[in-house]
Amino acid sequence: MEMFIMSLTIFVLAIFVGVEVINKVPPTLHTPLMSGTNAISGIVVVGAILSSGGSEHTTVLSTVLGVAAIVLATINIVAGFMVTDRMLNMFKKK
Repeated sequence: MEMFIMSLTIFVLAIFVGVEVINKVPPTLHTPLMSGTNAISGIVVVGAILSSGGSEHTTVLSTVLGVAAIVLATINIVAGFMVTDRMLNMFKKK
């Protein structure tokens, strides 16, 4: 139970830090920030693939959570690149 509370505390603190960092970024830098977020999602996909892979310590729960992380991170990556492409097309001269 103590590990759960510590993990939850770190998660909540990470949310607050993320919100503060995003609020401090000027609007002109949002596109590069989104590209960086897409790269982080790619790392999440790799981690989820490794954690849901077969080993002697793999449980059904870790496999299900790993597959869910793979699906959600892949959706996030594709949507992020689509939005980034749309934003970059707004700056192209016609």
